[in-house]
Amino acid sequence: MKNVTLVLGASTNPNKYSNIAIKRLVDKEIPVAALGIRKGTVLGVVIDTEKKEYKNIDTITLYLNPKNQEEYYNYIIDLKPRRVIFNPGSENEELVKLLEENSIEYEVACTLVMLSIDQY
Repeated sequence: MKNVTLVLGASTNPNKYSNIAIKRLVDKEIPVAALGIRKGTVLGVVIDTEKKEYKNIDTITLYLNPKNQEEYYNYIIDLKPRRVIFNPGSENEELVKLLEENSIEYEVACTLVMLSIDQY
């Protein structure tokens, strides 16, 4: 798979935005990986619970509040994504600094909106 999007904070709960994002990414035929606290599957996408060394991560879309992101800082940097999307409620100046220091692009945006207007 090329240009994979990692949904960080993935959920099997159909009411959660991370779940909706997985579904919309799949609908748009964008390769998806998912990492969450509970195992499950969304439209064939397995939600992993352990930090894997995913390959070809283009984008990480965050569905974690800043406090819950802290344990993922090094992991995010080590995956070397092209960009990180801070969805509403996930904005984090500390992580932004780390991304800038590692030449990783970031956007404060909503993945769902970006997908709906073909600006993903």
